[in-house]
Amino acid sequence: MFFLLSLLAVPSHALFVSQAKDPKPLITEIFPSATSVSEKQGEVPVWTILRDQQVLGYAFETNDIARIPAYSGEPVNMLVAIDPQGKFLDARVLEHHEPIILAGIPESKLWDFISQYKGLSVKDQIKIGAATRDEHLSIDGLSGATVTVMVMNQAITKAATKVAQSLGILAKDVAASRPKASIKQDLYEVANWQQLTGDGSIRKLYLDRGAVDQAFVGTEAEHVDEADGAHKADSFAEIYYALADVPSIGRNLFGDADYQWLMSMLEPGEHYLVLLGNGYSFKGSGYVRGGIFDRIQLHQNDNAISFRDLDHNRISDIYIAGAPSFNEMSVFKIGAQQEFDPGSSWELELLVRRQLGAIDSIFSSFKAGYDIPERYVDIPQIAEPEPERTLTQQIWHDKRYEVWILVALMLVLLLILFFQDVLVRHPTFIHNLRHGFLVVTVVFIGWAWGGQLSVVNVFTFLHALMRDFSWDLFLMDPVIFVLWCGAAVTMLLWGRAVYCGWLCPFGALQELVNTVARYIKLPQFELPYAVHERLWAIKYLILLGLFGLSLDSLAMAEQFAEVEPFKTTFLLKFDREWPFVAWASFLILLNLFNRKTFCRYLCPLGAALSVGSNVRLFNWLKRRPECGSPCKTCAKECEIQAIAPDGVINMRECHYCLDCQITYFNDEKCPPLKKQAYKNRRFEENPIPTRVTEA
Repeated sequence: MFFLLSLLAVPSHALFVSQAKDPKPLITEIFPSATSVSEKQGEVPVWTILRDQQVLGYAFETNDIARIPAYSGEPVNMLVAIDPQGKFLDARVLEHHEPIILAGIPESKLWDFISQYKGLSVKDQIKIGAATRDEHLSIDGLSGATVTVMVMNQAITKAATKVAQSLGILAKDVAASRPKASIKQDLYEVANWQQLTGDGSIRKLYLDRGAVDQAFVGTEAEHVDEADGAHKADSFAEIYYALADVPSIGRNLFGDADYQWLMSMLEPGEHYLVLLGNGYSFKGSGYVRGGIFDRIQLHQNDNAISFRDLDHNRISDIYIAGAPSFNEMSVFKIGAQQEFDPGSSWELELLVRRQLGAIDSIFSSFKAGYDIPERYVDIPQIAEPEPERTLTQQIWHDKRYEVWILVALMLVLLLILFFQDVLVRHPTFIHNLRHGFLVVTVVFIGWAWGGQLSVVNVFTFLHALMRDFSWDLFLMDPVIFVLWCGAAVTMLLWGRAVYCGWLCPFGALQELVNTVARYIKLPQFELPYAVHERLWAIKYLILLGLFGLSLDSLAMAEQFAEVEPFKTTFLLKFDREWPFVAWASFLILLNLFNRKTFCRYLCPLGAALSVGSNVRLFNWLKRRPECGSPCKTCAKECEIQAIAPDGVINMRECHYCLDCQITYFNDEKCPPLKKQAYKNRRFEENPIPTRVTEA
C-alpha cells in the first residue's frame, strides 16, 4: 500500500516530457529566404538571420533570457522570431514538461496557442484573458492549461522585451534598471488596522458581482454565474495586500514573535507579500494539483511574478487591533531571482475563472496598484542619465581615437605641403618621411581602420543628391567621412594628387612594394610614353561604365566596382573567394616591376577625383623655362610618367611624390642649376678685372 501511495505522490509532470527540438532547422523554416544565420551572441543571446547583407530578423530561446517555471515546475523553452521592427514572425515550442496530455489536451492545442503571436508586436501588452482592453491586447487561453499558457506568455513577452531593448527596437526601461530601494528595518511605528489602511500601508482590491459580470460581457461565459439585478452590488472579492517584511506592517499585523519567525526564513533580496481575503478565493486549487497558485500574480515593470506552494505560508490569525475577520490569510515569498524592487510601484492581479464545461473555461483579470509609503524605504539617489546617443553619435564616440589620429595625420601632411620647398632640399629626410607616412597609411588607415575610399562612395553621394539627401548616411563611418573631407579639401587646393599620393592605402601599398623591388634591384619596365598616354583612358572608360550601371542599379554597379581590389585587400584582408584574392594579389605583385600600374591605368576612383583637377587653387610644383626643352631629367625620373616630354606636369596623373621638386632644387642633378653652378665657379676662378681710371 505504501508503494502505491508513493507512486500517486509522484508529480504528474514526471510522467511526460516532450522531446527537445533543434532550433536551427526551425529558424530555416521560419526564414526560407535566409542565406546565413549567425551564431547565438550578445549579452542577451540572439541569432541574427541575414539574406546577403540584409537583416531579415532575429531569433532567440526563452530559456536563455527568461526561465520561468510553469505548471510542472520546469520552464517551457520556446523559439521566438521577430523582424527588425519588433514584429513577431513566429514562435515554436522547443521543449516542455507540462502534463497536458494527462489532462486530455493534445499537444496540438499548445502549438495553436503559441501560433497566435504571429503578427503581433513586442510593443503590444499581450495578456491571456477575456476581452481586449485599451491598455492591453488579449489572446485566447487554453482551457485546462491556464497556468501553462500564462507562464508561456510571460516568458515570451519578457524575453522579447529584453531582446528588443538590447537591439534598440524598444527604449530601455530606466525605472527597471535603477538601483533597488531597501526597506528600513530599524523603523517601526505602532499602528492599528485603521491607521495602516488609511495611510496606504495596506491596500484593498474590492470587486462586486456587477464588475465581474461586466468583464465577461461579449464572451461565451457572459451569462455563466451571472448575478441578477438585485445582487449586482453584492461583494464578490475583498483582498487586502501589503509587503509584510516592512516592520511597521509585519510586526503590527502578526506580533513580534511571528514576525521574527517569518523574517528568520527570509534571505537577502527576498520579500513577503501578505494577502487577507474574503469571498472569491485568491488561492484557487491549482497549487494543490501542481504546486502553483493560478489566480494571483504580482506585476512590476515588465516582470510578472507567480507563486508556488514552496513560497506560501498560511496565517492562522493576525495580531493587529481593529481588523475584520478573513476567510483566507497567507504570506507569499517573493524570491531574490525575481529582482523585485520594494520602492517601485507594483500591481496585484487576480484572475477570475468561469467554467464552460468539464475542461473549457474563460477567465478575466483585475488589478490593483501599490505604492509603498516613502518613509518605509531608502531609495538610492541616482544621477540623471545622460541623454541617449543616437546611433551616429555612438559610432563617432566609439571611433573618436581613430578620428583624432587621422586628423593629426592630415595636419602633418598639410605641414609637409606648406614647407615642401624646405623639405625637398634634404632628399634623404623627405624620402624617409614619405615612406614612413605611407606605412602609416597602409597599416592604420587601410588595415586597422578600413579607411579605403571607393568609387562606390562617389556613386552613393551622387544618388543621395538626386534623391532625399541625408548626412546620416555618410556619417555612419567616421574614418571614411574624415577621409572624404580631407580629399575634398586637398582636391580644391592641389587637385587629385595629394589623396592618391599620400592617403590612399592601396596606392601607398603599391608604392612601398615598388620601393622594396627597386631596393633589391629587380628589373623595372616602362611603356613608351605614347602607349602610356593612351592607357590613361581606360580608367575613365571604367568610371563611365560604372556610372551608367549605377543609374540603373546601384547594387549592380557595386558588384562591377570589384575591379577595385580595395575591399579584398583592406576590408576583408584577403579572406574571400579565390578570384578576388588572385586579382588583388596580381595588382600588388605587378608593382615589383612597374610602379602603381593600377593607379595609372585602371583606378575608377582616381579617374573620378581627377575630374576636378583643373579647378585647383594652387600650383606649387615649380618648373623652369628649360624644363622639357632642352632638359628631360624630371620627365625621365618621374616613376609614374606624369610629366610629358615637353616638361609639363599633368596634374590629372600626378601623385605629388615631390621627386621632381627634389631634382628642381638639386644643383647636382638639375641641368639648368648645374649650368648656373658651373658659371658661378668659373666666375669665382676667373673674376672680371676691375679697370682703375686715373684722374
